[in-house]
Amino acid sequence: MENNICGLSHKDFKTVVNGKKTDLFILRNQNGYECAITNYGGAIVALMVPDKNGQIGNVIQGHDNIEDVINSPEPFLSTLIGRFGNRIKEGRFTLGGKEYQLAINNGPNALHGGPTGFHARVWEATPMNENTLVLKYTSPYGEEGFTGEVAITVEYTWNDDNELVIDYLATTNKKTIINLTHHAFFSLSGIANPTPSVENQICEVNADFYLPTDETNIPTGEILKVDGTPFDFRKPKTIGQDINDDNEQLRYGNGYDHCFVLNKREVGELSFAARITDPVSGRTMECWTTEPGVQMYTDNWATGYKGQHGATFPKRSAVCFEAQHFPDSPNRSYFPTVVLNPGETYTQRTVYRFGTL
Repeated sequence: MENNICGLSHKDFKTVVNGKKTDLFILRNQNGYECAITNYGGAIVALMVPDKNGQIGNVIQGHDNIEDVINSPEPFLSTLIGRFGNRIKEGRFTLGGKEYQLAINNGPNALHGGPTGFHARVWEATPMNENTLVLKYTSPYGEEGFTGEVAITVEYTWNDDNELVIDYLATTNKKTIINLTHHAFFSLSGIANPTPSVENQICEVNADFYLPTDETNIPTGEILKVDGTPFDFRKPKTIGQDINDDNEQLRYGNGYDHCFVLNKREVGELSFAARITDPVSGRTMECWTTEPGVQMYTDNWATGYKGQHGATFPKRSAVCFEAQHFPDSPNRSYFPTVVLNPGETYTQRTVYRFGTL
């Protein structure tokens, strides 16, 4: 066994996809905790942090070999997402007077950049030091129907404060749209067979408003107050408190799968977005981001499929906080813009901070 605490082997992540080599990269901080990443889709395959008793466990859902990553029943499992995180209605948008048609892969809509989006690409990987990994990918003109050639850099830093910092940077040679995020599936109790439900975890989301959707999970265009709804997480409550309420929005998503409009003092500030606490393990996680929104997804469609080291992932065994611009933004002029022009640089920073009670 290799000298790591996540129990993963580099050789199990080595293959060649479309002429590009995949591998495993294990970041360590001074506390000895680890974040393991493969350059296939930028997937995080292990995140080893302690509970309140000092027991170290893996708190992210993933696979323990490259074949399972590539063929996962959940294609976006803890991966990078692009070019456009979340959904675009019917995969259509107009930019510069021209209509574009994207690949359809979620009912009638385009989701997460399409079936061969950034989650299914081999990224060029450069370890900078023991706790920093830089991934680069150039998305060609026309990929999945998007315009412009886009060069993307994503930097993962696993620092000594047990923070996973993800920095994104992108440029384009032609006017385009972009909305990057990471689709980490967090299981603070620790993955297991079966991985416990997140419904008893205590959640707080720093949002006075959310975006309701239609039955295909596309925003209706309204921006509604969370007050008096199951979407009010301004004061901490368990994820499961209202998740099964007789509520049209929850029925559409089979649980929470909605974008929250984060409270911001100024555009682009790095501010508190969400916090979860697992009362059993005592683990906590905070999400901070420069993005205007966060999609909270409670793993509503998982089937109990197998993950790392024999763990299984049943329905609602993880929660995702996908920091991003709003879904279907290209078709809503009053949503924060997702347009990127030549000469401009797209940037984003999202921080996942781990601790214990």
